[in-house]
Amino acid sequence: MNGQAWLLLLEGAWTTLWISSIAIALGVVIGLGIALLRMARIPFVEQALVLYVSLARATPLVTLVLFIFLSAPTFGLAMDRNTAAILALTLNTAAFNAEVWRTAFISFSREQKEAALACGMTNGVFFRRIMLPQMITSSLPGLVNEMSFLIKSSPAIAVIGIVDLTRVTNRISAVTYEPLPPILAAALLYMLIIGVLLKVQAIAEKKANRLAM
Repeated sequence: MNGQAWLLLLEGAWTTLWISSIAIALGVVIGLGIALLRMARIPFVEQALVLYVSLARATPLVTLVLFIFLSAPTFGLAMDRNTAAILALTLNTAAFNAEVWRTAFISFSREQKEAALACGMTNGVFFRRIMLPQMITSSLPGLVNEMSFLIKSSPAIAVIGIVDLTRVTNRISAVTYEPLPPILAAALLYMLIIGVLLKVQAIAEKKANRLAM
């Protein structure tokens, strides 16, 4: 491949990276909020969230991307391709993240909370200083696994015309009639992105372990 092809691949990789990164950040926070609301056992709210999580997890990502992008004008919403892609990825990953967070809530030892409250801690201080650091530590593998899956599933956004890494790879293959070099290059870039993510996970786990001590 020539330099122009590599430049196009890097541009596609950047598109994949920034769209996925925004969706990942929003999905982690929203997923935590969903888990907290479900554990609060608020009537109707819990049932609505269970329905959302079930539908989002069961719906193919490419279908969700198409539905949001094509249905937005019907509801009078002006939504460009990038916004539709971010929204679809966020809704998808938030549902999976919510289950990861909820599992961490369920597995948390109640004895620790009772001991902390007996020592005079408020619920807020207990959650911030004891519960949340331990939850982050136990949830990190599941969260990072979902982040990796989202990045590898992100080619679904190409269905609405976004030129991501996979779409660029297909275009180069169609022009050069040599599919293997761009595919291998794209695989290398995906591996690099996932590798950086795993490195961040290792650093975050060390910090979370120190906070939980």
